[in-house]
Amino acid sequence: MPIHSSATGWILETRNTGYALGLNPAGLLAHRYWGARLPYISDYPAPFDPIKWSSPDGPHHFVPEEYPGYANTKYIDPCLKVTYADGTRDVVLTYEDFSITISPQPVLDLRFKDSHYPLQLTLHYRIHEEYDLIERWATLENLGDDPILIERAFSAKWTLPPGDNYSLTHLYGRHIDEFHVQRESLTPGLKVIESRRIIPSHRASPWFAVDRIAGEEQGEVWFGTLAWSGNFKITAEATEFASTRISIGLNDWDFAWKLMPHQIFVTPASISGYTKNGLGAASRIFHDYVRNEIIPHGKTPHKILYNSWEATLFDVDEASQSKLAYIAAQMGVELFVMDDGWFHNRNLDNAGLGDWFPDKVKFPNGLGGLITNVNDLGMDFGLWVEPEMVNPDSDLYRAHPDWVIHFPTRARTESRNQLILNMARTDVQNHIIESLDKLLSENNITFIKWDMNRGVSEPGWADAPGDQREIWVRYVQGLYHVWDILRQRHPKVIWQSCASGGGRADFGILKFADQIWTSDNTEATARLNIQEGYSQFLPANTMEAWVTDWDKDLVPLEFRFHVSMCGSLGVGGNLLEWNQSDREAAAKCISLYKEIRHIIQFGDQFRLISSQKNDYSAVQYLSKDKTEGVLFAFRTHIPEPFNIPLIHLRGLDPEALYSIEGVEQTWSGLAWMEAGLKVVLNNLQSKILRIKRI
Repeated sequence: MPIHSSATGWILETRNTGYALGLNPAGLLAHRYWGARLPYISDYPAPFDPIKWSSPDGPHHFVPEEYPGYANTKYIDPCLKVTYADGTRDVVLTYEDFSITISPQPVLDLRFKDSHYPLQLTLHYRIHEEYDLIERWATLENLGDDPILIERAFSAKWTLPPGDNYSLTHLYGRHIDEFHVQRESLTPGLKVIESRRIIPSHRASPWFAVDRIAGEEQGEVWFGTLAWSGNFKITAEATEFASTRISIGLNDWDFAWKLMPHQIFVTPASISGYTKNGLGAASRIFHDYVRNEIIPHGKTPHKILYNSWEATLFDVDEASQSKLAYIAAQMGVELFVMDDGWFHNRNLDNAGLGDWFPDKVKFPNGLGGLITNVNDLGMDFGLWVEPEMVNPDSDLYRAHPDWVIHFPTRARTESRNQLILNMARTDVQNHIIESLDKLLSENNITFIKWDMNRGVSEPGWADAPGDQREIWVRYVQGLYHVWDILRQRHPKVIWQSCASGGGRADFGILKFADQIWTSDNTEATARLNIQEGYSQFLPANTMEAWVTDWDKDLVPLEFRFHVSMCGSLGVGGNLLEWNQSDREAAAKCISLYKEIRHIIQFGDQFRLISSQKNDYSAVQYLSKDKTEGVLFAFRTHIPEPFNIPLIHLRGLDPEALYSIEGVEQTWSGLAWMEAGLKVVLNNLQSKILRIKRI
């Protein structure tokens, strides 16, 4: 039984971890323990009961509450803040009861009510026993007859064991430079990581890891994420009494939700875990969880695609695309994707967005001829769309100018010549569903690249059913609704989430999309760093990685392919300009990738030597049964003389014998892991070495 109830509270156990909470003598829900699973239920500590003494703080301030509301003498960062109809601006929660559900997964529900007002709070804890993960979210219900204004409703507060000297790891970046790993000591005070752009953004990711002197493969790590594709906030708080806590949830900046009588509000889920085996193990736990439990086609190998954007830009038609498709097919590509420029009146980026039907000048007979050509070459066909956006120069905008996000009294700021459709509106949702459903129903399209190319401005919604500030949440809920309906109607279509690259990479969108467009930066040496950061919480099969012409004069084609082969391989260069030698080299790499992609996309990933810290880096993938693996080694630019470092493999069966491609000796798994091997590379050279158990 993974959930235990006792006089001291509740204990949640996974295969290797334990998590304990309970009501203290004051009736507050206090955190008790989070770490390695203990042998006996009686081993877990009792709920925290602070010693009372004369202080400006007061006893409530010291309790490590699971979900503190803003009230009385609590001065820590709260999870919940509301305003009642009479103006009262705090929430005093009293425990009501609990329930445990076993199937399909164990869930503990704890119910609380405000001591005076008709607000009910339910805290949910779902156990993912196999993955050593706990999923938490909250439900607020208005039991009364007057609206209640929610001003903050986080999903969870995760409390670390007592003590200090913790470090926080998170991801930071910008457009074309996403997913930089940042590690910093947590000193007293509040560290805030957030997005205010209606998407998670390139600047930050809804993921954290906290450790005490942990490395890649050793040390205690507490880690987590938020399954949400909009504004989020993570606060890391180290208090004056050596208490460290991570809160995560919807960003309360400019947020409010008018909770009407007898309605509920449900927060997105936070999923977190603990491991003794370092940041690498934390990543692999999340990788398995995403592949097995979240993405729609988790067991399906992703096809090698070609995208025509760099070759033709907006100048697309059946002849030009068919010519590119022929070359791509000769190289072994399995999926041909036509990018921007195919739809009505789309010749530059200043017109056409919103009118999702084929341009009659470029495709007078529709897309059918091109798709038939692609299919006859043995490839599937995919398409680029950007349904959340509209150009003012479009039929849709001329018909429905009120459909965009705006303030009626303000100028509508255009970015990239486009405005954002208000996905919170049901009429907008229905229009997008109908447009794309028609497109998919009338054409044999198996892949959709869904783009989103700008952040929000003038976040107004004059006809909002409640508070206009609900738009931040209702927009994302509307997006999910559209994706959900389209996925139900077209279950075999593979969807890719793109937001000018990695601006919307999160567990929430991966419930609908199988892939993330990782970054608009496809320069290979930069991608090494971007892809390493991405791998902190997202697996390789979700990471779309193209070989392009960005760096063709500086970086060898083989190096570029090797970098992209670390994820879901794609090609985006202008094939018309590739000579026969380039095409043959590409075909060779594509053939190799087909042989090893099951290891890369579904195996365990080990970051052996960091590219973000070194100009010589290595990453390894190993099949789940430990019988075969792939080692990638890269050298960017290092002045000579340079002593090539040893590469220590990971995850092998210590007793089994392994051979490594290009290496004469056969060693035990333990020897390869402890003694290591040296892969000699020149500047801008890379190697792929296959690993086999004998």
